[in-house]
Amino acid sequence: MVDLKAQYHAIEDEIDAKIKEIIHSSHFIIGNNVTEFEKEIAAYYSVVHAVGVASGTDALHLAILGCGIGKGDEVITTPFTFIATAEAITYTGARPVFVDIDEKTFNIDVKKIRKAITKRTKAILPVHLFGLSADMEKIKELAAEYKLKIIEDCAQSFGAEYKGKKTGAIGDAGCFSFFPSKNLGCYGDGGMVIANDDNMAEKIRMLRNHGQKVRYYHSIIGYNSRLDEIQAGILRIKLKRIDEYNKKRRENASLYTEKLKEINVITPSEPDGYYHVFHQYSIRTSKRDSILNGLTEAGIASAIYYPVPLHLQESYKDLGYKKGDFPVSEAIASDIISLPMYPELTAEQIDEVCKTIKESL
Repeated sequence: MVDLKAQYHAIEDEIDAKIKEIIHSSHFIIGNNVTEFEKEIAAYYSVVHAVGVASGTDALHLAILGCGIGKGDEVITTPFTFIATAEAITYTGARPVFVDIDEKTFNIDVKKIRKAITKRTKAILPVHLFGLSADMEKIKELAAEYKLKIIEDCAQSFGAEYKGKKTGAIGDAGCFSFFPSKNLGCYGDGGMVIANDDNMAEKIRMLRNHGQKVRYYHSIIGYNSRLDEIQAGILRIKLKRIDEYNKKRRENASLYTEKLKEINVITPSEPDGYYHVFHQYSIRTSKRDSILNGLTEAGIASAIYYPVPLHLQESYKDLGYKKGDFPVSEAIASDIISLPMYPELTAEQIDEVCKTIKESL
């Protein structure tokens, strides 16, 4: 699905030198590279604050806490996402409230959000799935009307845009994952929260480091969620290339779409005014098993993101949802396939994937 070695070899000397530099410095936790990386992210997103944390899940968790959300509150989100989105809400004692998705974008259906808002609702948590922004204009209108926070899950959308503005810099907080396979990925776990609110950013900085502003003086109960120096150093090198990486992903997506247009599959959409960064290239087909078998026999990777929507997961059965509650999410989960996607993917490889799909059908 992702050839991480190909990307590493292209920047090998720079990566190796940076890691060696950090090891020789003997400063591994919240040092100069973390500080500089936070500044570079803040500049890239034109925000005031960027706070490095240990993972994308932690970014969501600490951002929700930073917004003052906790036990008894509700946060509206999508059931068609990785479970970390909902887990982060649950960690705080709040309740995830699911809203079905739009069948073309795979993102939360903004027309259905209003019905899910109650007196306990404190935030909307849209997921910019597969690298495509949710409809943020309508989400912002609802949030303003009901005085709700917006926490953006940008784990898959680094560099994506909505009407000229980057995802993550539109709501109250933007949460990023730097898991190795992400558009901007490190060589381990890492995450980031961006925000413009001074108080929120200060609270998140305290929460990530055992609740302290001054060493050994703990104002609140916090967590151990710190982005380490080596990962920050690697990410600084890749950040300089992220726009190029995303451009190549878009070119690969266009090639996939062109080659698949005569095959009976549904290819990804990109509404006007959106800038899709294709963390995943996902198609829909009623012949999924045939395609999966054909790709596997040809030695080509594929994946299903996600086979079971969150409302049907055993871990969330206490929420009281049942099969049929979110029919669009369930339908897409039954026929979606993600194909190999990364900047270094070649036209010849894409052609091989598409020919294999055609033969499978």
